Amino acid sequence: MREIETIRLDHFYHIYNRGINGEDLFYSDENYRYFLKLYKKYIFPVAETFAWCLLRNHFHLLVKIRTESEICAYFSIDKEKATKKPSQQFSHFFNAYVQAINKQNKRHGSLLEKPFRRIE
Repeated sequence: MREIETIRLDHFYHIYNRGINGEDLFYSDENYRYFLKLYKKYIFPVAETFAWCLLRNHFHLLVKIRTESEICAYFSIDKEKATKKPSQQFSHFFNAYVQAINKQNKRHGSLLEKPFRRIE
């Protein structure tokens, strides 16, 4: 099993993923809007977004992870917890979206390939 690298603070990333077996991630315009709503909730606190592209069965995000001091201030946490926060937020974001799609489409199980891909 491949070791998953921690998302490093104050670094740029191209983050992308797709549906397993080419499955769609977005079934309606409302799905795109909901994805972005969750993105704002979970990712805005830990990353500045420079670009995003949402396609029917995959997505791309170009982000800069916020600094340690920015994350500590936003969440009122100590430095040790700040380094893990971006990875946790991405996990919560993806899980929340998949749960909503599973409920909407009366499906269960994974929707996204794991782990999500990132290029520093």
